[in-house]
Amino acid sequence: MKPLPALRAAGRAASFLSYITGAILGQTVRLRLSKTARTRRARADWLQRVAAGCARILHLKINRFGTLPNSGLIVANHLSYIDIILLAAQRPCVFVSKEEVRSWPIFGRCASLGGTIFIDRKHRGDVAAVADVMRAALDEGVLVVLFPEGTSSGGSSVLPFKSSLLEPAMHVSHPVTAIALSYALAEGSVPNEICYWRDMTLLPHLLNVWIKSLIYATLRCGIARPRQGDRKSLARELHDEVAALHAASSRELGMGLPQPVEQPTPILVSRLPAAAEAQRP
Repeated sequence: MKPLPALRAAGRAASFLSYITGAILGQTVRLRLSKTARTRRARADWLQRVAAGCARILHLKINRFGTLPNSGLIVANHLSYIDIILLAAQRPCVFVSKEEVRSWPIFGRCASLGGTIFIDRKHRGDVAAVADVMRAALDEGVLVVLFPEGTSSGGSSVLPFKSSLLEPAMHVSHPVTAIALSYALAEGSVPNEICYWRDMTLLPHLLNVWIKSLIYATLRCGIARPRQGDRKSLARELHDEVAALHAASSRELGMGLPQPVEQPTPILVSRLPAAAEAQRP
């Protein structure tokens, strides 16, 4: 590791660990002392503040296209734990996550304190039970985020959606928004250094992330609307919409790194292919 990147990584690591430790301790005390702090809305508000601070420390530059809703269900592709920072920094929201994340160092604790809805996919009954928890959060007006791929990927394509993970979405009357996430670097490899997948381990990956001078993130939103149909048709519909949005971002990144967007133009979707044809402001 060269001296400058090494110093950058050390400084970011110190800032990140100091910031996140203080946030965790503060939230732990609040949850013990205040009943209000235990609501999902309050937890989502806390997570947004923490994520915004993490985004600043990581020098995460975010471009958003389309309208990100304030409530309802979001369905997105999944590339990295950075996705949680990216989305939570934009809006107060709670995430639906696999049970294994609960035991992760730092991130697992933040997930629990932030009101994450954990799902044990090994037990079919747990998938059904999550629907009631999701409905309660949505009825509170909290934005709920789901990653139906069921795992993270290297970002070259959107993996097939697991229809079982969309079962809870069949039982809510709130609008569902498809969103595509993507990343870019001036130097380095997004699949190898930003995406967290395959057999990667957390600490070496974090070191790579801390080294980066800037991480460019694109968040491309479809239109929030109610969904109908059985869970398999819903999985195909949402997958195709996220894939179309993802393809639009991939084409744009192929033309160069994104420029800052202060007032993103909403994406108007009258049919699925139009979701991929967002016009850059």
